Amino acid sequence: MSQSRRPHPFAVAGVILGIGALTAVSLWGQAGAGWGLDVAVAVVSLAAAVAQLWWPVHGTLVATVLATLSPVATPAATMGALQVSLRRRFPVAAAVTAAGMAAHLVQGWWRPNSGISLSWWLLLICAAYGALLGWGSLARSRRALLISLSERARRAEAEQGRRVAEARMAERRRLAREMHDVLAHRLSLVATHAGALEYRPDSSPDRLAAAAGVVRAGVHQALEELRQVIGLLREQDDESDELAPRPGLADLPDLIADSRRAGQPVRLDERAADAAALPPALSMTAYRVVQEGLTNARKHAPGEQVEVTLSGAPGDTLLIDVRNPAPPADAAPVVPGSGLGLVGLTERVRLAGGQLDHHHTGGEFRLLARLPWPG
Repeated sequence: MSQSRRPHPFAVAGVILGIGALTAVSLWGQAGAGWGLDVAVAVVSLAAAVAQLWWPVHGTLVATVLATLSPVATPAATMGALQVSLRRRFPVAAAVTAAGMAAHLVQGWWRPNSGISLSWWLLLICAAYGALLGWGSLARSRRALLISLSERARRAEAEQGRRVAEARMAERRRLAREMHDVLAHRLSLVATHAGALEYRPDSSPDRLAAAAGVVRAGVHQALEELRQVIGLLREQDDESDELAPRPGLADLPDLIADSRRAGQPVRLDERAADAAALPPALSMTAYRVVQEGLTNARKHAPGEQVEVTLSGAPGDTLLIDVRNPAPPADAAPVVPGSGLGLVGLTERVRLAGGQLDHHHTGGEFRLLARLPWPG
């Protein structure tokens, strides 16, 4: 729209020169027969041709009316018909074309051309206007198609950018959950043993050395696990899945052994049949649920008995129940936390198609997860 209201100066100069040259040729051929009228029509039609660059319909209609009076307005009228077909919808262009044909029919009847009959004149005018209408409409349709394709490409590119951004955000959330699940558990073990060194300096050298060894080993394992998580940031998803093995229920005995060595008594009641046959993704989610339950117990109820129960069967539901005594209301956690562990775990379980519930009941804290178990 802005281009049609502000034509380029070269376009204006070209229209003036072109229409002026055609009008001069027409005037030369009409010399001696109403020459004064032809000059006046030529001047007005030239102004109408320039006006077509801003107002194609109005400028063309003016030139068309002038074409009924003199052939010198024919160049401006025909150029205007092309402009309208290029820049306006087909019904408007067709109406302007019909008006141009009618005007030239009147012109041929009122001022006939001695070199051609009226019927041939009418045929020539219809062919010329039809060609202009078809050419302009085709060019307008092609331009509209190109604009539409460009807009669709722009929207597709924006949509692709949005999908990439969402995928990156989802990957960041996944890595944040992974880092919390991996490091929170390991660092809570290290903090527990370090607390024992701080508050029991009178322990025997052997016990102090054992506790220091556990701290050293825990820090080493935390660094290894952190290195694996950082590796996920550097590698592609399909490659990282092969590089770092994911923990599962098969690693549950080692997880519970770590908690027991840290002074947290844990009792495992595994009633689930064929738990080792769980799909890897489901097995890892179940492992993370138990890991988060043990980590919370170690933070808020250190040294208290933790009950871990796994039950279910293929084709049904895998039930994971982690319980520990609830701490006093005014008790501060032994190890400070971010408070986002259960939030990330809830999202992880939901993505696996399950449900996670955590609440205080009967003087104990209960973490309950239900995961679908394919048959």
